[in-house]
Amino acid sequence: MDNPAQVAALLAVLVLAIFVIVAIAKSIVVVRQTQSFIVERLGRYTKTMDAGLHFLVPFVDQVRHKVDRRELVYSFPPQSVITSDNLVVDIDSVIYFQVTDPRAAVYEIANYITGVEQLTTTTLRNIVGTMDLEQTLTSRDQINGQLRGVLDEATGKWGIRVNRVELKAIEPPMSIKDSMEKQMRAERDRRAAILTAEGVKQSAILTAEGAKQSAILTAEGDAQSKILRAEGEARAILQVFDAIHEGDADSKLLAYQYLQMLPEIAKTDSNKIWFVPTEFTGALKAVSAGFGVEDEDEPLKPSPHRKPSNLTSALADPREALAAARREVEDATSDATEAGTRSGRKLDPNVEKGQK
Repeated sequence: MDNPAQVAALLAVLVLAIFVIVAIAKSIVVVRQTQSFIVERLGRYTKTMDAGLHFLVPFVDQVRHKVDRRELVYSFPPQSVITSDNLVVDIDSVIYFQVTDPRAAVYEIANYITGVEQLTTTTLRNIVGTMDLEQTLTSRDQINGQLRGVLDEATGKWGIRVNRVELKAIEPPMSIKDSMEKQMRAERDRRAAILTAEGVKQSAILTAEGAKQSAILTAEGDAQSKILRAEGEARAILQVFDAIHEGDADSKLLAYQYLQMLPEIAKTDSNKIWFVPTEFTGALKAVSAGFGVEDEDEPLKPSPHRKPSNLTSALADPREALAAARREVEDATSDATEAGTRSGRKLDPNVEKGQK
């Protein structure tokens, strides 16, 4: 009898000990940092426990929900949205939010994550539906701002604060992508053509400016060269005239110089026909008179003003000098020249005056 009673008592003590241990374990709760526990007593909200050590009434108080107070990041799957120009685009969004009131997040909505996702989808469709494709692609900041404002206002009663909304990607249809790529390629080609044309234009302008400056400098150089050449020729002529005046040259000497130049004129190969001027016979007469040779029609008269010639003193016989000069002239001229010379000598004075 004692033995069964002792066993029963031992079992009772053991059960009681287990119960006490379980009750103590349930009554002691440790809440971690950035977490909040929602406590219910007999199915009714009692309190919210923050970070630290807390005690509960065993089997009466119960932790209903554990809420993370940190900022949460949720990336929702791409949503198909129709723009105002009837194009379907897939928009992938990311929401950054934080639970500010754990009690409201638990009791005001069944699942606040699902609620935020659905609210984001509907708000995004409303915003993008008023824009065309180009505005949608270029107005991400505007869409983010409007979406954040609507979500923050709607989730405020849920104890949630939306900190940031970002659109990760906006994917238009493939046909629209191809059209956009062609448009961008055409735009780049147009810009390249414009830049090339601008370069060609600038090059042509610079080339024209260079040619202009070169022509101006060349013209100035030619003008200065002609001026200097003319000044040189003028000085040479003045020196020649000064020498002639100082030497007191007469017409006979000038006529002799004239005869000396006639063979030089006839030396070039391009002279096929040479016209003898009418002054040729007069030049011969002047040379003949200068060397003291009488003409066939008119005797040579010595000039009282003529100075002694160094050429006459240098030659042994003036007649030989005259003959040599005549031979040079005859060699340089053609048969037509000799005929013209003879006809000029034999012309009647009246006919000669009419020719003049």
